[in-house]
Amino acid sequence: MRKFTLTLSLCCLALLASSASAQQISGEYIESRNADVWTGHCFAMSEINLAGDQAILAWRVSKGEWNGVNLEGLSIVGVAKASGTLGNPFESSPLTTKAVLIVDEKATPAQREALKSFAREMGGDLFKDVVRTETAPISLEVDYLDEHPNGGRMQAGELASVIARSITAKDRICGHEQTYYPPLTPTKHAMPFAASIDQFNGDGLGVKWTLREKRSAFVGHFAR
Repeated sequence: MRKFTLTLSLCCLALLASSASAQQISGEYIESRNADVWTGHCFAMSEINLAGDQAILAWRVSKGEWNGVNLEGLSIVGVAKASGTLGNPFESSPLTTKAVLIVDEKATPAQREALKSFAREMGGDLFKDVVRTETAPISLEVDYLDEHPNGGRMQAGELASVIARSITAKDRICGHEQTYYPPLTPTKHAMPFAASIDQFNGDGLGVKWTLREKRSAFVGHFAR
């Protein structure tokens, strides 16, 4: 009986240690693409392989650490260019992507490495091939109405920006809109928004863009 109790206690301690060593990080998230994510099927089909190959993803850490490094108050932005429409449910072959990471200029060298590791983990294959890394002042703000996001803004120096506003009745076109594409990375809660502006002016991807008033954004928060 004593041996069983000792074994059980050791198992509990191991589980607690494993839980304590797990990543504990949370914050706010903004995403925008060059295809509508809140849309009707007919509009989504018209954009497949013609749009949706570009995306801007941004995180601001409210609290927590990554790989043992405190990232509270820091942000990172990832900009991706793919060979086809990201999230296309009818695409069986993996897309080729390349990406640029923009790291918060306030971060220390150790924090910059942790931020890049965090973005690669969250972005997965999107950030498998990072062709360029930049540093810039990054601001990311999310407005809330009660517990739900009500808008958001991200500015990464002169390199990238997203302004997201709530979707209104004026954004309905066919009347059968829905959240056709989910967010590109794991989130705890995210809602579709319209991007008043979606802009990338950096190097490395072979393309720069300025898009306005597309139903292409998500705003929410993440927790790992």
